[in-house]
Amino acid sequence: MAFSSDTHGKLEDAQAQIARLREQVETLMKDRVTPAVADFAGRAESAVHSASGAVRDQAEVVSGRVKEQPLIAIMIAAAVGWAIGRVMR
Repeated sequence: MAFSSDTHGKLEDAQAQIARLREQVETLMKDRVTPAVADFAGRAESAVHSASGAVRDQAEVVSGRVKEQPLIAIMIAAAVGWAIGRVMR
């Protein structure tokens, strides 16, 4: 019976240590990881917003140039299409 009692005591000690480790991991997640992920998400959102603004601005510039010089735009598009077609063969 002493063996069983000793084994039971070790099992309870291991379970208590696991519970403490779980609490420590949860605390670390809450205190460090979650804020870091939130900060990263905020930075990523800001970068996407900036990039979309830049793309939108460039699209407006290209659109304006196409409206100003449609014939040149058609020739450029045809040349690019021809070049892509040659590369794809």
